[in-house]
Parts: sequence; structure tokens; C-alpha cells
Amino acid sequence: MKSGTNRNRFTFGLGTIGRDMLYALVSMYLMFYLTDILDLPDSTLWWLTSILLAARIFDAVNDPIMGIFIDNTNSRFGKFKPWIAAGAILTGIFTVLMYTDFGLRGASYLVVFTIVYLCWDISFTANDIGYWSMLPSLSMDQKEREKIGAFARICADIGLFAVVVGIVPVTEALGKSFGSMTKAYFVFSIIIVLIMLLGQSITLFGVKELKGVFKAESATTLKGMFKVIFHNDQLLYTTIAIALFMIGYTTTTSFGLYYFKYAYGDESMYSIFALVLGVSQIAALAVFPLFSKRFDRKKLYAGATIFVVVGYVLFFFSPMDMKYIGTAGVLIFLGEAFIQLLMLMFLADTIEYGQWKLGKRNDSITLSLQPFINKMGGAIASGIVGATVIISGISSAASKADVTEQGLLILKLSMLAIPLLCILAGYLIYRLKYRIDEKMYKQILSDLKARGDIKLKD
Repeated sequence: MKSGTNRNRFTFGLGTIGRDMLYALVSMYLMFYLTDILDLPDSTLWWLTSILLAARIFDAVNDPIMGIFIDNTNSRFGKFKPWIAAGAILTGIFTVLMYTDFGLRGASYLVVFTIVYLCWDISFTANDIGYWSMLPSLSMDQKEREKIGAFARICADIGLFAVVVGIVPVTEALGKSFGSMTKAYFVFSIIIVLIMLLGQSITLFGVKELKGVFKAESATTLKGMFKVIFHNDQLLYTTIAIALFMIGYTTTTSFGLYYFKYAYGDESMYSIFALVLGVSQIAALAVFPLFSKRFDRKKLYAGATIFVVVGYVLFFFSPMDMKYIGTAGVLIFLGEAFIQLLMLMFLADTIEYGQWKLGKRNDSITLSLQPFINKMGGAIASGIVGATVIISGISSAASKADVTEQGLLILKLSMLAIPLLCILAGYLIYRLKYRIDEKMYKQILSDLKARGDIKLKD
């Protein structure tokens, strides 16, 4: 059994390195590609900002519907893997198309971009929901879930920060080789897609799900989907709390390259800064199981939030000196690493709570709320970033010298003040409304076993 859990831990986690490289490229740098690489005019950017916001909200709302399809899937390969495979292949195709410069501009570019982006979003949704909703079926033990989730988050962060650290030097090198930054981003997208497909293959062929543990259930209807979401109070509160956190987290990270180019004045320092933060966040996830043995989740969340608050305040008032900015960044990302993993565990535990309360398990509908949350956070963050770079004058600036003091203040408020308020609001909702602690979770499993809904060994 131990070797099986280790196998799942590693093959599940390794699969998301390339996934998160790809997601980082699109969620964090698509706007930069549009503004600074394609150099689109403000009139087009306003339309693109609106299109991105509307498309992400529309697709996010459809995520639970995708969860219904996955929950109702019954194939020889299980209900998760077919969606993971198909989603990975299609996502790769549309990612490359998104970073292909067809020479179109104006209305024709907006139409093509909208179609490609919507197809990318739907494809990634199928893969993302299939991937993360498989996690609860790998173990019913809270601590083992934490280990699987921690390693998966470490791999996800390796992928994310590989792009964050490498995007500037790698694209600049590719730009010199191909004589164009548009071609550089095109080639860069192909490289990332290939890495993503390799990692997903490791998960598809390596992961072994629990067999014969869960009671067979009837298909979930659209009405049943709404019941899962709105009648599971712990799921609903968790979703709101995570959404607020992700809005703050994604908004801050999306401003990173703009900050170092137009506020700090040295774009090359962005990669060094990101490397330090990436190592800090991965280290935090690596030691999480050790802290989890000593402290309960409520104390871990409180401590992590304190780190985040101190980091944001220090960052906002820091002079343009890497000693202060770097320290602030480390504090923020140490805390956020813990919070991200804790929230994934909160979400996973609401599956058994929902089965206990409502009589059905619904892994995929429940976990579909994670990409829903990520997309809503990304949509709102894109709207904040898009509006900020235009209003502050950054979209028309060539360097730090072209941005006014007022413009820099607008950038810092959007990057630091607004996100911190969102993160604090999410923590407050958790403390007031979330109640699935270790004792309650054990009771839920005991009740489910007594009812015959799950079959666990004593």
C-alpha cells in the first residue's frame, strides 16, 4: 500500500509541472504579450481587456457543468483520465495559436483572438477539472492527501516559477536567434506545450485510483449540480474564501513584470526576484507536512496570513532596494504557499462532507470550483491589470522615465493594496464559517462507512 501511495504522490505531482508552466504563460503574461510584444493600440487593448474579462467569467460559470460531464463519465479508463488527455492535447494546440502572430490587427484580430481564447479556456477546463478532481480518489486519509497535495503544489510551483524566472532571458535569447520577439514567444509556447504533454503522460500512465471504495451513484443532473454547490454550505463558504484569495494572489503576480520594468526600472531583476520567491514557496510547501504534524489547520492559516500581511505592508512602503523588496516578497510567498495548499485541502474535504450531508459524492463538480475560482480570480485580475496599465500611462510608456509618480502610485495600489484587502476578506470568511476540523472529518468518515457509502479498512 505504501509503495502505491508513493507512486501516486510522484506521478500525480509530476504531471502538473508543464500544466502550470502553460497556465502561467497565459494567465500572467498574455497581457504583457499583447501590450509590449504585439504593441497593440489602446483602442484594441480596451476591447481585449473586456473580452478577456467576459470570456473568463463565462467559462468559469461553465466549469461546474464540465464537472457534471466528468462525474457522469464511466469508461474503461475511469472518469478522470479521458478528460485529462483530451484537454491536454487541445490546450496545447490553442496555446500555440494564441501566441501565433497572423499579422491581423483591429476587428479581425479581436474576432480570431476571441475564438482561440474561448477554445483554449474550455480545453484547459476539461484538463484542469479532470486532474484536480482525481486527487480525492487517490486517498481517503487527510494526512496522505496533504502529502499528495503538497508535492503536487511543489511541482506546480516549479512549473510556474520556471516560466516566471525564464521568460525574460529565454525569450530574449530566442528573439536574437529568430530576429523577432513575436517569433520568440511563438517558439517559447511550443516548448512549454511539449513539456506539458510529457508531464501529463506521466500522470495518465502512472496514477492508480482507489478501486471498490466508493458506492456506485446515479448520474448527476443540472439540478443536482446546483444542489451540490448551494446546499453544501462548507463548499460554498470555502469557494468564496478561495476566490477572494486568488483574486489577490493573481493580481499581485500579474503585475510583477510591469513593476520591475516601470517602477523598479530594471526588467532583468524580475527573473532574480522570481527565482528567490520560487525557492521560498517551494521550500514552504516541502516543510508543510512537518508543520501540519505540530499545528492544526486553523493555526497554520492564521500564521500564514500574518506573514502575508507583513509582507504586503513592507512591499508597499519599501524603497526601490532589493533588500527590502526581496524580504517582503519572501514573506508574502511563504504565507501564500501555505494558504494555497490549505485551501486545496479544505475543498477536498468538502467532498466527503457533501456526501455525508446530501447523499452523493460528486468529486468533479466539487473540484470544478477550483478552476472556476482560478478563472474568476484571473478574470478580475486581468481586468485590474488591463485598466491599471492604461489609466496609469504604462501602456504607452517605453521605460520608467515615462511613468509619472501618480502612475506609479496607481500601480502600487492595484498591485498591493487591493490584493491584501481581498486576502484578508477570504481569511475572515474562513474563520467565521468553515468548521470541518480533524475531529469532524473523522466522524464524517465513520458515518459514511456505517451507511455503506464508502468501504474503508479498519
